[in-house]
This record gives sequence, C-alpha cells and structure tokens, in this order.
Amino acid sequence: MALNIKDLTITSPDVPADGRMADRHARDRENLAPRLRVTGVPEGTAELAIVCHDPDAPRPWGFTHWTLYGVPADTTEIGPDADARFRPGDNGFGDQGYGGPRPPAGHGPHHYYFWVYALSRPVEGTPSLRDFLDDYGDAVIEQNRVVGVYER
Repeated sequence: MALNIKDLTITSPDVPADGRMADRHARDRENLAPRLRVTGVPEGTAELAIVCHDPDAPRPWGFTHWTLYGVPADTTEIGPDADARFRPGDNGFGDQGYGGPRPPAGHGPHHYYFWVYALSRPVEGTPSLRDFLDDYGDAVIEQNRVVGVYER
C-alpha cells in the first residue's frame, strides 16, 4: 500500500496535532473517543475506515486502540458515539470499539495516530488492523492522519 495523501484530511479539536490528548480520552479515565473531522474525501470513495494505533507500545507491532468500519463516504464528523453509529472492530485490549490511551506508567510519551482511509470498496466484517491493511491495502484511494500524544 503506497502512501497517498492529496486532499483527504482528518483534524480534531480533541487531538491537537502532536499535542497532548486530554485525560478524558484515556482508557482508565472516561475512555471517550475524540471528535474527528474529515474533509476532502476523494471521488469514488465507497466508505471510510478509521484506525487509532500506538507505534510506541512495547510490542512488536505496536498497539491498536481503535478500528472503525462502515463509515459512509459523506461523513464529516465522527464523535464519541461512533461505536454506536458505525461498525467497531477489535482493539488490542481484547474488546471492540474505542480503547483510549493507557501507556505503561513511566514509559514516556506515546503517539496516537488517528488514520482515516478512503476506500474504493466496503470493508466486510470487522477485520483486525493487520488483516485490514493486508486485505484492503489495494482499495485505499487516499489516507491521512492526525497524531496526538499521551503520557502517564
């Protein structure tokens, strides 16, 4: 899957670019999914997928905090109710839906990449992050991300 960033953007009033995420989004606090705004969805997009991933986690593949599928292409706002509105997949905590930051205490700052993928075909089911990237990499029209930081 080649990186393709052209017009698709993802921003968030809750995830300041490379800034600290508020405690209310942390798993051991309110575990509230941040508000995300999507613009510039390319023509031909069948649906959007959202992923939150922490590459700083002390695991070989990092840690997946959120996979969200079935987001209509005309969606511009994704909020704390996203798991009820769309199709949440598995996270690294062993359940489905948003699982906020919970880095190991004293491990330093972790970066949380909130990716949006514009896809040429719908995602079937709720694949894991690795399966999604393997099975739908050829369907990515564009992608982009916003990165927040959290530390305990």
